[in-house]
Amino acid sequence: MNLEEKTYIQQQVANRSKTMLISYVLWFFLGGFGGHRFYHGKTGSAVGLLVLTILTAWFTFGISTLIWVIIDAFLIPGWVKEDEERVRQFAMREVNNMKS
Repeated sequence: MNLEEKTYIQQQVANRSKTMLISYVLWFFLGGFGGHRFYHGKTGSAVGLLVLTILTAWFTFGISTLIWVIIDAFLIPGWVKEDEERVRQFAMREVNNMKS
């Protein structure tokens, strides 16, 4: 792989990947509603978090949601890395397809 191809792949990763900043902004402002999970494509668990918040926040003072959201704060870096790797693999396949 030459320098031009490596640069192309890095540009794709930088342009197409989910960012840590947006992830944490969504987590901070919309965490209880699963905004950060929707952003990362984790729709099932995002809907689960949303339903949990709507159904239980009023009588549990949001404790269950708070616990889930705090745990998510530690999971976000891994999700961002997974997305970067997914974009990198896609870009590498693109480069290989252009070669052949």
